[in-house]
Amino acid sequence: MNKDFITSLRPALVMTLLFALLLGIAYPLALTGIGQLIFPNQANGSFVSDNGKVIGSTVVGQAFTSERYFNTRPSAAGSDGYDGLASSGSNLGPTSQALADRVKKQVGTMKATEPGKAVPADLATASGSGLDPDISPEAAYYQVARIARVRNLDGAAVRRLVNESIQQPLLGFLGEPRVNVFELNRRLDAFAANPDT
Repeated sequence: MNKDFITSLRPALVMTLLFALLLGIAYPLALTGIGQLIFPNQANGSFVSDNGKVIGSTVVGQAFTSERYFNTRPSAAGSDGYDGLASSGSNLGPTSQALADRVKKQVGTMKATEPGKAVPADLATASGSGLDPDISPEAAYYQVARIARVRNLDGAAVRRLVNESIQQPLLGFLGEPRVNVFELNRRLDAFAANPDT
């Protein structure tokens, strides 16, 4: 009986160890290596540098609070928001008073800058990760008048920047049209520095 147990146990232990090595070490290392070879920028966080200094990432939302820039979605990641180490939603349900109060406050803030205009939902609510780098085209258009006014730019030119920054769904149907706020704000800075181009 004891010999049969040891004989049966040995293959189970060997297979457990084999699959632990294969799926726990070899497979992740292979995928990491393939990612580094084929998509090195994306695999390393899609960081954007300016004069050798990292200024942001195109795949992680960042807080743009100045009126001179397009704002991102509110963030529930971490106590102050946009904390990459605390990526998550708030887990507040639709009947939560805390969520209703937060959305009401955000809508009030947005309406103060653009009175009389309906606030797009993605400017009033956080994403599931709290780090969404994109907003809807409607949310970008909502901010055009403020940007043009604060920067003393032609509103039609700022709207063209938004139009040129819209990314269409993958393969034409996967996802929604979106605007990467970090990339749009970089284009805005470049345009504002030389509006005649």
